[in-house]
Amino acid sequence: MLDYRHDNYPSASLFKQLAAMVYDSLLIFAIIFVAVGITIPFNKGVAINPALVYIFFVVVIFIFYGWFWNRSGQTLGMRAWKIQIVSEFGGYPSWSICFLRLFFAMFSLACFGLGYWWRLFKPYTWHDRFSQTKVIDISTVAAEKESTDKT
Repeated sequence: MLDYRHDNYPSASLFKQLAAMVYDSLLIFAIIFVAVGITIPFNKGVAINPALVYIFFVVVIFIFYGWFWNRSGQTLGMRAWKIQIVSEFGGYPSWSICFLRLFFAMFSLACFGLGYWWRLFKPYTWHDRFSQTKVIDISTVAAEKESTDKT
């Protein structure tokens, strides 16, 4: 586990965060597609309440983000864009912090994305602030590691 002190790295730009979200949304779509495919044989022609389907989708999304954020502070999209989530308490976010972050991220989206656009004026989004996390840009770390590997 790499230990990034959040105050030693710049905040990730809104562009990088949104680009990572697009990348991750493609992965989540594929995961949901497979998860739904697995549940179809158990359906047996019974109509399923749409609310249960939405809850199922939210649980799958939470597990996706929670697993990656808790284990390494990065989803695959974040890894591609060299950004990482760190907790204000140090280290990677706990499962409870991941839940708070995801809840407030959905709230930010429900407010027409205002929680994300807030990043244009402040070094954090709403869900960063409420979950006490920070998305940092670790591209300088990757560049430093690459230059030391070559020598």
